[in-house]
Amino acid sequence: MVKGNIFNIQKFSIHDGPGIRTTVFLKGCPLQCLWCSNPESQLEKVQILYDEQKCVHCLNCVNSCPQKAIENKNNHIHIHFNKCVGCLQCVHNCYQQALSHEGEYKDVDEVVRVCLQDQDFYEESDGGVTISGGEGMSQPVFVKALITELKKHNIHVAIETTGYIQSDIFQELAPLFDLLLFDVKHYDSEKHFQGTAVHNKLILSNLKWAIENQINVLPRIPVIPDFNDSLTDAEGIANLFLNMGIQKVQLLPFHQFGERKYEMLNRDYLYKNKKAFHPEDLKDYQKVFLEKGIHCYF
Repeated sequence: MVKGNIFNIQKFSIHDGPGIRTTVFLKGCPLQCLWCSNPESQLEKVQILYDEQKCVHCLNCVNSCPQKAIENKNNHIHIHFNKCVGCLQCVHNCYQQALSHEGEYKDVDEVVRVCLQDQDFYEESDGGVTISGGEGMSQPVFVKALITELKKHNIHVAIETTGYIQSDIFQELAPLFDLLLFDVKHYDSEKHFQGTAVHNKLILSNLKWAIENQINVLPRIPVIPDFNDSLTDAEGIANLFLNMGIQKVQLLPFHQFGERKYEMLNRDYLYKNKKAFHPEDLKDYQKVFLEKGIHCYF
């Protein structure tokens, strides 16, 4: 039975594609975006989270870990993710529930059963299921099997994708979706690398292929402070879209929803003191696209 590592199934989503949707979040992402709102999604394996506010320092977790992946450093629990195998012994032995985990292997039938619970809502609202992450295409065998089963029930299936996927895998999976919600983070490859740890050549190549093959694509720009929020950045991305024949784009203003997760993963968050954006902050940014004839909305 094909299984995928999933860290959340969110019902009644209204921002992940048309209508009312169920969003299936898969672990694993090839990008390391500095502002990532789902940092728990980046590692493909099961991951332990530590809530220091609940911890009483009983050290049950340290003593119960068979991999010696947990240590107490300066009265702070530190988890070595390179050693952790996701056995969850530490979580089961944490009586204060200071430890939790993200990621659980589920087979296709399990996920489909959850999605079908809201099939009536999909039909009434022209909604469906959205695969997100992480990067859903990073688990291609599971994703293909999941799409196949959902399509048997005539469910609209979308994916939120970074586009950073090996071309042959992308070209196999992309046509199976009814909609690609395709993130475009920067037009400049070096700046893209500075913010995400990958260059954008493969991403733009896959985007161009999808458009040329008449796949339903909605490009989306996460607008991030000091990364791609200048009017010069908007101009560069807009010109890129014009060259590709893209006529519609959605702006995703930067938010701070993921800040707390970095603490629980014992990771530094470089955007901690950055103010969130709101649509009214990006009217001039939006105007750049509109003046070039590109339908740009939030």
